Amino acid sequence: MLLQRVITASVLAPLVVVAIFYLPHVYFSLLWGIIMLMAAWEWSNLAGVKWGIGKILFLVALLPAMLFLHFWTQFLEVVTQLSNYPEIRKYSGVIEVLMIPIVLFWFRMMFKIRKSGTELLENKQSTGKKLFIGGFVLVSAWFFLSRLMVFEEPAMTMYLFLLIWAADIAAYFAGKRFGITKLAIEISPGKTLEGMYGALGAAAVMGLLLAFYYGYPPLITIDFILLSLITVLVSIYGDLFFSAAKRIRGVKDSGTLLPGHGGLLDRLDSIIAAIPIFYSGVWFIRWMWS
Repeated sequence: MLLQRVITASVLAPLVVVAIFYLPHVYFSLLWGIIMLMAAWEWSNLAGVKWGIGKILFLVALLPAMLFLHFWTQFLEVVTQLSNYPEIRKYSGVIEVLMIPIVLFWFRMMFKIRKSGTELLENKQSTGKKLFIGGFVLVSAWFFLSRLMVFEEPAMTMYLFLLIWAADIAAYFAGKRFGITKLAIEISPGKTLEGMYGALGAAAVMGLLLAFYYGYPPLITIDFILLSLITVLVSIYGDLFFSAAKRIRGVKDSGTLLPGHGGLLDRLDSIIAAIPIFYSGVWFIRWMWS
């Protein structure tokens, strides 16, 4: 199993690097969108959709939202032409408001899991509500990573992936060496507070390295260290959120696509939660210091 994980990771990591640094933005967005739709297929199974046609309809239902978000500025341009009201173009930035609900969602999940993982497991929700939540989470992850690629250098997107990978590795070794106190034993018995502290330590180091790479002044350095810490903290609970969904469904993995890792959601759970938090933080830091 460990060998399979190493082989899979050694193949996927270079592909991520190539996609971030060499794919044009539109092709990166398309590729990431396809990956999120594949993850949505896995989520539909976790939500309790049994028939293939139901899963396909779920994916089809996500497409209008993705297309609308992708072509938002073009949509405003069409409205401008039809209404002869050029001021509408100024509202292109309104779409950033979508950061608020997804950020609030992940913070709510974090506090809910921290308060009582058992309560989350016992909360019986309809299949429709589960599909809505999954669609909301996955479309948000697609949209904000695509925007991060457009508005920031590729190195910033690469940093986000490196941050989560470093935190994941640090959590594993810290938990293995020092792990005693369970983080959410009802949801994921293997995760410990000591492992989380290891991940947060790695996040602080990564924030310092990012500041050194860009040559940020002290105050902005502090901002990015704090952002890295918050991003990693939410990513840990994002992992637990998807683990809870699997436990409710009674399955170990979300799928079988990646040898040694399970499905896409098993590999991307942390990054899916981290993306909107990181994008929102970067946006806020840029706005604050502009």
